[in-house]
Amino acid sequence: MLRPRIIPCLLIHDGGLVKTVGFKDAKYVGDPINAVKIFNEKEADELIVVDIDATVNGREPDYKRIANLAAECRMPLCYGGGVRTPEQARAIIALGVEKVAISAAALEDPTLVTRIAEEIGRQSVVVVLDHKPRTLSLSKQQDVWTHNGTRNTKRNVIDVAKEMEAAGAGEIVINSIANDGRMKGYDIALASKVREAVNIPVTILGGGGSLEDMHQVVAACGVVGVAAGSFFVFKGTYRAVLISYPSAQQKDEKVFSALQAR
Repeated sequence: MLRPRIIPCLLIHDGGLVKTVGFKDAKYVGDPINAVKIFNEKEADELIVVDIDATVNGREPDYKRIANLAAECRMPLCYGGGVRTPEQARAIIALGVEKVAISAAALEDPTLVTRIAEEIGRQSVVVVLDHKPRTLSLSKQQDVWTHNGTRNTKRNVIDVAKEMEAAGAGEIVINSIANDGRMKGYDIALASKVREAVNIPVTILGGGGSLEDMHQVVAACGVVGVAAGSFFVFKGTYRAVLISYPSAQQKDEKVFSALQAR
């Protein structure tokens, strides 16, 4: 039986682990390898690691860093940042990574999704859609943005999700720019619409601040991935750095129990 996944999302900037708010004001929170070791001990369901510098700076993935992360990681690992060719995706998978995430390159050329899926298998292709509401839009349309939220594609996130599925994506991650790092809850309305629009796994990211927030996503969307960053690395009002992850009992009682009510 498929179960929801609770997924820490780690951002790498200038070689360190950082956390952002609204895709801005990156705060250093530690060493990525140390974070992976802790999530190993806590038996996280999966891990997403994104190099937020690679695409913006126009450089290739850092294969040495990826190899180090994959060697340490004892859970399924999804890596994103700078992937623009099927050959790069294949090289990353060969290092021991289970999934490769792409964003800007997929939006620029959807055939890249198809070609990468042919190279490494559809199940290993993840497309990340960073989104936020269109300013002054009566329709409340959510546009997809790229390059760390600096370039607006002016395309509706639901339409793009459908297109990426048709192109060969095996999973869609929707990431709320507006909610990023604020820990005040997910955009459940949009999450529900995307979940209904596609027939591949969906992961929801942006805004998670409690197990109750995750419970609400599962209650609304069913079996999805629920990802977060700040929730897993900060503690208390003053956002002291403390890496955490819910126990199996906490997941069952406070998050997955939402499935029983569906």
